[in-house]
Amino acid sequence: MALRFDAGRVCLDLLATGHPGERLDSVRALCGWIEEAGLVPAGTGLGHADETWVVRFREVREDIGQLVRRGGGTVSYGRALGRVNEAARGTPPAPCAVRRGDGLLVRELVAPPGPAALLALLARDAVELLTDPVARAALRECEGDNCPLLYLDTSRGRRRRWCSSEVCGNRERVARHRRRAAALTRA
Repeated sequence: MALRFDAGRVCLDLLATGHPGERLDSVRALCGWIEEAGLVPAGTGLGHADETWVVRFREVREDIGQLVRRGGGTVSYGRALGRVNEAARGTPPAPCAVRRGDGLLVRELVAPPGPAALLALLARDAVELLTDPVARAALRECEGDNCPLLYLDTSRGRRRRWCSSEVCGNRERVARHRRRAAALTRA
């Protein structure tokens, strides 16, 4: 399955990497997610990443999940809050503008980012979400069957029901159609 980036916040997109199965199952998968999430500019070298990065990203994912769901899980809320706050203290990667051969400016990083710098971006995004009452009020859990994903409902009227209309919404519409068709054949 393709990676998902439709939750409205990068920290919530990180949570989606644990469903329906583990998506951050290798260094290569993690590096792909980091680039697609926009934590680094396209083409940034991440060849120095190793398995410890995968472990650290999964730990931060668990902590953020604990905080946005307000409990549950294996890590205490206070411990998760402390770990996210500690990660947020890190220095994020420093960007710079570089002129390409065609004269256009592109964003690059001053130096290859380490895991602490990238986790600082995710943790800061989580802190912003947790402390912004408007964003916090827009936080929703998908109504799809067996879908624990969270998203920000920025829809008009705040009536969004699913993490993705194309995924969970479509499943719901297909299930509804099948129920109606089965009821008609029984009648």
